[in-house]
Amino acid sequence: MEISALIISAIKETNAKDYPTSLIEKLPENFSPEQIASRMLTRETFVSVKDGEITGTASLDKKTIRSVFVMPRHQGFGIGLALMKHIEKLASNNKTEELTVPSSITAEGFYQKLGYTKMREEHEEVEKIIIMSKIISPV
Repeated sequence: MEISALIISAIKETNAKDYPTSLIEKLPENFSPEQIASRMLTRETFVSVKDGEITGTASLDKKTIRSVFVMPRHQGFGIGLALMKHIEKLASNNKTEELTVPSSITAEGFYQKLGYTKMREEHEEVEKIIIMSKIISPV
């Protein structure tokens, strides 16, 4: 599944600079094609496509944004921003008042630029997760 390959590529190339090698080697287990397919049954999953290739993905699990990843060679061109704006618009249309996102260290600055603020940190073994939130304006 292309979404799985995209996420694993982003973890190994982009997130690797912020996390220990032991975690980077373990994380792909959480994003196997089977894991992704299972999550898609309970989440709204979105992808961006360019020239027939999936370049980014993000999903919405009720009021939580999850699995926002952009293929490393396509980062910095607004794909993540477009996916986030799409999710925020959908949430606004559904009268969701606040969205949360569990952020990696790597993505914290990206979410801050979009108006998300840090609520707290969580630690799962050596993985630091920053829980961020944003109030969503109604349409």
